[in-house]
Amino acid sequence: MSNISSINPNNSSGPYPVVLLFGPTGVGKTELLLSSFTRGYEVISADSMQVYRGLDIGTAKPGPEERLLIPHHLIDIREPFEQFHVGDFVHLADKLISDIISRGHIPVISGGTAYYFKHFLFGLPETGTPKPGVRDLLQRQLQEHGLRHMYCLLESCDPASAEKVSSSDAYRILRALEVFHSTGKPLSSCRVPDTVRSQIAPVVIGLNRSREELAERIRCRVKLMMNRGLYDEVRSLIRKGADCCWPGMRGIGYREFFELRETGELSLSCAADLIALRSIQYARQQLTFFRSLPGVKWFHPDQASEVRSAVPAP
Repeated sequence: MSNISSINPNNSSGPYPVVLLFGPTGVGKTELLLSSFTRGYEVISADSMQVYRGLDIGTAKPGPEERLLIPHHLIDIREPFEQFHVGDFVHLADKLISDIISRGHIPVISGGTAYYFKHFLFGLPETGTPKPGVRDLLQRQLQEHGLRHMYCLLESCDPASAEKVSSSDAYRILRALEVFHSTGKPLSSCRVPDTVRSQIAPVVIGLNRSREELAERIRCRVKLMMNRGLYDEVRSLIRKGADCCWPGMRGIGYREFFELRETGELSLSCAADLIALRSIQYARQQLTFFRSLPGVKWFHPDQASEVRSAVPAP
């Protein structure tokens, strides 16, 4: 490993050394972290669902023993009914990086939420701050009128963004509408940074497996989640008032229970099959996005020694 002792953690302008470790769901990021990053590293979770308290099994959240081996940040910091935007992630990650460096450790941003990595690398688009309540209003409209209606609204107010977004991509449709209703300007008119920020010196590591291997790991992972009590976890959240409109309930592994209950088809086997199918589809989408990022060094998760050689040492 290369040494970074010359980096001055008191230099607020950076560049700060930071490892970005990403890959599709189920690829084996946690196993690699626990085998190779337990001494002198701290993890900043880049998982949009692990921020929520009470969502443990369905998010494959690292447990207390794993967090003792390597410190984790941005886990259990929001209630499931609260929003957590990509801007929140970037601002909090920036602060954590300077804190971690000041302790003489190396920050490792690890997870599978692809747009978190993109905007951490390049910075946030010039969209301004979302107005309070706009996203909640859009979510209610989505529930009442459906995704096709929301896509038609986007076509009318921001046709350029609508051309770039799939009509089935609820997140991006609502995000574009949120920007328009918050700023009065279409998202397509907002400048999107395309160069790596000068404050960071990133080492970008991507993990991947063969399609068949990854799909089998995902199916086994979902089976393990069900055996560990995912259904009971969801029922506990519902008893606390959770519904399908809560941000924390829109992730894969949670929304399926609400959808199947609505159609009267809810059973553990149906839920497991649907979660596995969507997780496999999501993994493919993640890989497509990750491959678009610059400077990625790709490894199989079993190549632990090669990964260690590629990252800075504390």
